[in-house]
Amino acid sequence: MSHKRKKSTPADTATLGNDTLLDLLEKMILIRRFEQRAKELFEEGKIRGTAHPCVGQEAVAVGACAALDPDDYIVSHHRGHGHCVARGASIDRMMAELLGRDDGYCHGLGGSMHIAALDLNILGANGIVGAGMGLGTGAALSAHLRQSDQVVLIFFGDGASNEGIFHESLNLAAVKRLPVIFLCENNQYALTTSIHDSTAGADISARAAGYDIPGIKIDGNDVKIVYKTVLDATHRARQGEGPTLIEALTYRWEDHSMRANFPSYRSEDEVRQWQNKDPIDRLAKSLLEKDLISFEDLDKIKLKVNDVIEEAVAFAEKSAEPSSELLKTCVYAPFSSPSEPGEGKANGRSLTYAEALREAMSQQMEQDPSVFVLGEDVGKTGGIFGVTRGLRERFGSNRLLDTPISEGAIAGAGVGAAITGMRPIVEIQIFDFVTLMMDMIANQAAKFRFMLGGQPTVPIVFRGPQGGGLRLAAQHSQSLEAWFTHIPGLIVVAPSTPYDAKGLLAASIQNDNPVVFLEHKRLYLAEPGPVPEDPYLIPLGKADIKKTGKDVTVVATLYMVEMALSAAQRLSQEGIDVEVIDPRTLNPLDMETILTSVRKTNRLVVVHEACVRGGFGAEVAAQVQ
Repeated sequence: MSHKRKKSTPADTATLGNDTLLDLLEKMILIRRFEQRAKELFEEGKIRGTAHPCVGQEAVAVGACAALDPDDYIVSHHRGHGHCVARGASIDRMMAELLGRDDGYCHGLGGSMHIAALDLNILGANGIVGAGMGLGTGAALSAHLRQSDQVVLIFFGDGASNEGIFHESLNLAAVKRLPVIFLCENNQYALTTSIHDSTAGADISARAAGYDIPGIKIDGNDVKIVYKTVLDATHRARQGEGPTLIEALTYRWEDHSMRANFPSYRSEDEVRQWQNKDPIDRLAKSLLEKDLISFEDLDKIKLKVNDVIEEAVAFAEKSAEPSSELLKTCVYAPFSSPSEPGEGKANGRSLTYAEALREAMSQQMEQDPSVFVLGEDVGKTGGIFGVTRGLRERFGSNRLLDTPISEGAIAGAGVGAAITGMRPIVEIQIFDFVTLMMDMIANQAAKFRFMLGGQPTVPIVFRGPQGGGLRLAAQHSQSLEAWFTHIPGLIVVAPSTPYDAKGLLAASIQNDNPVVFLEHKRLYLAEPGPVPEDPYLIPLGKADIKKTGKDVTVVATLYMVEMALSAAQRLSQEGIDVEVIDPRTLNPLDMETILTSVRKTNRLVVVHEACVRGGFGAEVAAQVQ
């Protein structure tokens, strides 16, 4: 999808008409009543888990969303009901989601903390503090690469401004001049800790100076100021001038969550002072003074809103619970099992492991313009192992994106781009560095489809070198595959030959699920092997018998496959016939091929390069036993 950038109206020439002001007032009242009713339902035991009310903060959501175009994106946080209401989400479906019902936006699987409306480009709330900044930066990168005129608005709280992802995302967005607005709802408290006890510096907005972008502090309880400030930022973003950081000063009247039962951490006088700055009363008073509304009109709006909320509660209570059948499609998006062409088609042609990976990426990028690569040093130099070398010259710097050293932001940008229509390949320079990406892989990419009720796809590949053998010490030599096979929602691939590397990477890029693609550093240095020139796919979840035998089954992964084949050759001289199986995909695991072999040989040896306890080999041994 491609859109030409359009001209937008700067905020200083924009006016809010009377009808618009009345609409903003009604939406704020709707949010307030929604939150009040939700609290009542929670106390009745009908909303389970928890919910995080935004009473007192309504002007930020309403004013900001009013400044957006219909196809712009918003990214929310765990206090996100107001953002959805302000953006025009169905109150019926929102209430059903909070009650965990099938008619909810996420079929009841997301609940309050993960509510989303993908049809409105609401990319979801998030239970991980600050994570939305990484996803939103990725959505803005997607809009930039697609030459869209879309802007991304990221809501986040003051507490999230102290997360590393805040700084990484601002820096990446500023460097790439992405069309994104970072809107901090500074409600003074992160759970129970005051901002004065947790945040250095007078203002969060002042941090923008470090990234050479505008930083603006505003009265977040004045809906008109919020609207005009965000509108100005959208104008700047649409003109290609990059991100803006806005700090909207506001206050939450309620505790952090409906489940909270903390000792008093705020004085009654402080709460009362902020309640006297009620954003709803403030706008209503202004309209009353200008005779744009009467007290009778105000009562009618409140009655109308109450009816809407009660109808939503009735709708939600009539909705069915989600079925167990739903779960089958919510963890993984469906994917087919393509046939592989057979090694005979290589016709004597050989490539190294790295060359095979490069050819897979090149062919997929040629076929699909949504495929791109991002990571540290992937463009100009092709990475420290040269896997992407030459691709930038062929496809340009927008398809081979060199990034700052910011693993969290790199992974977040990849996931955000994936959920907005792109197929990113994220290179992890050394796989040990994946520890700095774990939230985005384990909590975001792997969980996104499930939390949103099986609706979105997350087509992203995280690839890079792992394993030892090059004397790169403990922080550059680990084999971490067991971590990822433990996480539902991820596919884990581990090719051991150039032929497998090309076909499996191509299949991974085309897959609609997040894939962790493991490459062994020693295999980059191995002898070339046969690789067909034409594009081909190897089905994910299908093992390969590298050598047939009748006496003992050896299951080996990555570089250990080469070691196993070498051992099998030596053992054959002693009359021992070894069958060597390479799973190729660790999740899903082709247990049937392994079990068929063990039934034949009655013996199993598992060879993998990782810790003995809790390693992948233990899982294979346990399943066979």
